[in-house]
Amino acid sequence: MRVLLTTEGAANSAAGGMSLLWIIIMYAVLFGALWFFFWRPQKKEQKRVAAMLSSLEIGDYVLTNSGFYGSIIDITDDTVIVEFGNNRNCRIPMEKSAISRVEKPE
Repeated sequence: MRVLLTTEGAANSAAGGMSLLWIIIMYAVLFGALWFFFWRPQKKEQKRVAAMLSSLEIGDYVLTNSGFYGSIIDITDDTVIVEFGNNRNCRIPMEKSAISRVEKPE
């Protein structure tokens, strides 16, 4: 009877070690999925926006985050001056980060 209990104990500890390995593998798969579906696209989008803002030139037409279309008339390090309206008399300085889309003039 005593030998039987020792054999059962060894089987239980081997199963416990296997479940720990399974948990580690599942965490690694979960972390990989989170990186692939969330962090990677976010980094790609940040790179795209940074490239768009670094390629701004005077005369480009921009769409702001608030939904206004305008033309860039001056660019500094982190701000731009955008001219709005049909008669072009409304000039507003704004942060470059407030620009959501750039259209190059044709």
